[in-house]
Amino acid sequence: MEGKKLVIIGGGPGGYLAALRASQLGLEVMVVEENRVGGICINVGCIPTKYLLHQTAIYHQLKTNKNLEGPVQELKLSWQKVQQGRQAVVDRLVKGLEFLLTRNKIKVIKGRGKVVGPGQVLVKTEKEEFSLAADKIILATGSRPADFPFLRFDGQKIISSTEALSLNEVPKSLLVVGAGAIGLELGCVYQRAGTEVTILEIMPTILPGTDKTSAQRLERILKKQGLKIFTQMKIDTAEVSDREVKLKGMSLADGKAFEFSAEKVLIAAGRRPNVEDIIWDETLLKKQKGNFIEVNERGETSLPDIYAIGDLVGGKLLAHKAYHDGIVAAENVAGHAAKVDYRAVPAAIFTEPELATVGLSQEEAEAQGLEIKVGEFPLQASGRALTMDSTDGLVRIIADKKTDEVLGAHILAPHASEMIPVLTMAVARRMKLKDIDSIIYIHPTLSESIPEAALKANGLALHILNS
Repeated sequence: MEGKKLVIIGGGPGGYLAALRASQLGLEVMVVEENRVGGICINVGCIPTKYLLHQTAIYHQLKTNKNLEGPVQELKLSWQKVQQGRQAVVDRLVKGLEFLLTRNKIKVIKGRGKVVGPGQVLVKTEKEEFSLAADKIILATGSRPADFPFLRFDGQKIISSTEALSLNEVPKSLLVVGAGAIGLELGCVYQRAGTEVTILEIMPTILPGTDKTSAQRLERILKKQGLKIFTQMKIDTAEVSDREVKLKGMSLADGKAFEFSAEKVLIAAGRRPNVEDIIWDETLLKKQKGNFIEVNERGETSLPDIYAIGDLVGGKLLAHKAYHDGIVAAENVAGHAAKVDYRAVPAAIFTEPELATVGLSQEEAEAQGLEIKVGEFPLQASGRALTMDSTDGLVRIIADKKTDEVLGAHILAPHASEMIPVLTMAVARRMKLKDIDSIIYIHPTLSESIPEAALKANGLALHILNS
């Protein structure tokens, strides 16, 4: 495929990874992106959120540390400096990405791209319109926050995660609609900063679809930290005034009406794919539930030579999943044979403690009719967790009862996102429980809980009772 032209519409995480890999494979690559390269992940998603979480966690830890003396309560968080730091990190990463794209001879065009025919992309910039010819095209336009017919984003009172990351002032009160990763993470940020945060979730537990035991444990922890969380709450109406936003609805648990009000409302209840106006006839693209584009295991759409990746194709809307999609698409564009494999896509919620998961939950495994065994190790028995004064967590491993194959794992612990790769490898490579235990783990670390959970599944744990 050397010398062939690839046009990528969208410069998000999957798009730029696809561009870099395709360039390595000898293609001439052009990226059309109307916003800054790096997309949601770097600019208004993963990176800025984690910066705010880290800074507010430091503040919270200082104010709650029992061993500090002096006027600790007089400490103040400079929100202005935090916001300046957030933007500095974003700018640095964008510049680094732009450098990489330039050095790999990838042309980035700031404008809006649309496929107007086979192998033809129309580009609209602020100054002009022109066409690009392409042998292959990758659609990587991502997704956007979803709102409700009765509760539309206005950027002031009703905000999305984008506005929530760059508020000039910390609000006195905040209602969060949705207890998924975004809602919980931003809820934690503002609760630590001094906001009264109330989270409303329509499902029975936070983090719908996540391992039930782990999610319920995290919910209890977050409530202890000061978050007000209400599940099974169906919102029906909203009233917006200059002073506040009022949400009304019914509790699905007991049928009682509820009413909550706050200075601002953050809607964090799902995302919609950016499929509008990216192709000459949208009906030509096969879709799946939620209006996401249907692709095969090679990332190909229903149209020849057009691929789609990342949030556009649904599934888990995660940056690293988009990375995987982008690399697979680039390999196939270059004439290689690559397939997506979503069996072991890890995910993490960056609360404190973090919750990281991979593979099947206990509920999913049982729903599939699998005979399973579960190994669980509590952090109360971890020496490292005790030294960190963070013992409210666990490691759970789900394995096939007959073969001992690791089917899934769930970690609720500080830095769980850094621990999960061991178990991601186990799920991806179909490893067995004994393979987990055969590795030597550094002592004392939280990661020692992983082999203990694997041993516990077979009644062989060494640092807790097996009865």
